[in-house]
Amino acid sequence: MMITILFQLTLLLWFLGCTVSYRTHRFILVDGVGVKSAEFFMLIVYAIALVLFHAFSWGRWVLLGVLAAWLIVQFFCHWRYTIFGASEKKLRGYNECFRGTLRIFKASETRLVPDLYHIVLHALIIVNIVLCIING
Repeated sequence: MMITILFQLTLLLWFLGCTVSYRTHRFILVDGVGVKSAEFFMLIVYAIALVLFHAFSWGRWVLLGVLAAWLIVQFFCHWRYTIFGASEKKLRGYNECFRGTLRIFKASETRLVPDLYHIVLHALIIVNIVLCIING
């Protein structure tokens, strides 16, 4: 159960970057968009689901639902365009929005290539879904 808590907190702190920004003088991991954003709302929903997970046996289902919905949203915002390609307008907008962020893969002219922050975010969501199923 300790591993589950560790990954839950890691996801919470990682996603907090969408609100507050994580950057150094040379690198931008993620530019936060502030508390008046859908990202902050999602952070609060996830935090509430975590509390319910640890407080009530049925909280497992709430957390699993939140994580599954989050993964679906991430698929339609990111991975769909990575797998199937993106329009020029979508690609230009995405690459502009995340142009200064840290990347491990070079941006493509036909497919959306997530930056490091989003790759880790998506992996953490998946790991948390698996741990929620196993340890719920």
